[in-house]
Amino acid sequence: MAIANVVITNRYLDSVKLMQISRMIREKEGVIDAVAIVATTENKSILQATGMLLEEFKNASASDICLAVKADTEDMAEKILKEAKEWLEKGLPGTGKKKEMTAQPRSLESALKALPEANLVLISLAGKYAAAEARKALESNRHVMLFSDNVSIEDEKQLKEYAVANNLLMMGPDCGTAIVNGVALAFANSVRRGKIGIVSAAGTGLQEVSSGIHNLGGGISQGFGTGGRDGKKEIGGLMLCFCLEYLIEDPETEVIVLISKIPSQEVIEKLLVFIQKTEKPVVVNFLNDFTLPRIENLYESDTLSETAKKACQLANSGSSLSDYSAAEENDKEKKFPDRFLSSKAKGNRKYLRGLYSGGTLCYESQNIFYKKAGKHAYSNTPLNDNAKLPDIWKSLENTIIDLGSDEFTVGRPHPMIDYSLRLKKLEEEGSDPETAVILLDVVLGYGSHPEPQKELAPLFRKITVESEIVIVCSLIGTDSDPQNRRMVRRELEESGAVVFTTNTEAAEYAAGLIGKLGR
Repeated sequence: MAIANVVITNRYLDSVKLMQISRMIREKEGVIDAVAIVATTENKSILQATGMLLEEFKNASASDICLAVKADTEDMAEKILKEAKEWLEKGLPGTGKKKEMTAQPRSLESALKALPEANLVLISLAGKYAAAEARKALESNRHVMLFSDNVSIEDEKQLKEYAVANNLLMMGPDCGTAIVNGVALAFANSVRRGKIGIVSAAGTGLQEVSSGIHNLGGGISQGFGTGGRDGKKEIGGLMLCFCLEYLIEDPETEVIVLISKIPSQEVIEKLLVFIQKTEKPVVVNFLNDFTLPRIENLYESDTLSETAKKACQLANSGSSLSDYSAAEENDKEKKFPDRFLSSKAKGNRKYLRGLYSGGTLCYESQNIFYKKAGKHAYSNTPLNDNAKLPDIWKSLENTIIDLGSDEFTVGRPHPMIDYSLRLKKLEEEGSDPETAVILLDVVLGYGSHPEPQKELAPLFRKITVESEIVIVCSLIGTDSDPQNRRMVRRELEESGAVVFTTNTEAAEYAAGLIGKLGR
């Protein structure tokens, strides 16, 4: 084994392109590992955790790119490194620009000049620059979807106050999903139009519920994301209230779904005032146990899958759920796999390891595990501060982590796009003699990995063959998504995984497996 590496100074390339280069290098025969990444402090921490922080990289600056290839032989490593450097300079094979193509805008101003009729700006750049661009977009009288994270809470409040005062959407920061007028934005799924409107401070919560509604035969009027901090006291639920009021007034919306981690008491009181002003049914899911006052048109829900079902039932009053849900397979009767109950599984293997790309799904799984096991799983985003993972790079007993959280995504693509970090963690948990069950989400839709099964299935097969570990997947999406949900499910199941179409059922099943061990 040999490693060839180079630091390319004063060179910038966006993280998605660097991810594509890293993936193409790793796909070459004889390559063990590869990385192309900007040398930020955060990325160096990732390199350290994945064993790729070479001495040559330690002094690189944030304006440099670190490129390394680990291969079977020195000659192979050097040859592939040379090829990768050419990709950095000239672009990936087959992506060269044609002369007749129009030059891409390089600023918000030039983009608005080229497309003056646009009424929404989607912003995805480094957090320290994002707020200023969002302000420019709002001041140009455009709605904003701010995908970027690592934006200060002070900037978020100022942006949302301006937006509300000017009757504009300000979705985000850290807003990963929205469906506006039938158009899927960022990480969203292909769902039919309908009469159920969603406002969500939880990105993958919006994805699971909107996909669930579609899979049950319903449809979406609007799906607004607000960013996860909107319900905090500091923000005051500015966008939750703004979007809720819009859906109440919207003639195309007959049923409303509200999703959020438990907001501050002040925000809850504001939301209840709006709910009491409408006769439209409102399904509320605060992603944890919480009792709301009794209001005739308010319906509480404990899980994301139940939220989708209640919304569909209310939108189809007079019809039972079974009348229009036959196409969606019921997974609840899956039996525990025989290999799990073998003598080897009853040895040292006793812990659950969750590796999530969706923060809401991670949170729901922790809550389900707590209800089933009677204690909290450790996490980087825990339900309880006492369960805070001391080292986010090292699992402790039962652990469920969110790989899409800020500490993992600074300077690198989101794990729904780039599976490299999750693959590393899968290998790590798969080689841990105490791991009994690995639980993860596979989120389909626009923006997500185009062929997740190609990266996951070989590793699933290796882990399930070499150990007694059970891999449990929640496959979130619809049959209309570009990835072909049926094919993804088939290939993941053929690789040895147990696959569910809701996160609720996957988490309950995984927790049940741990309970079956009696430890």
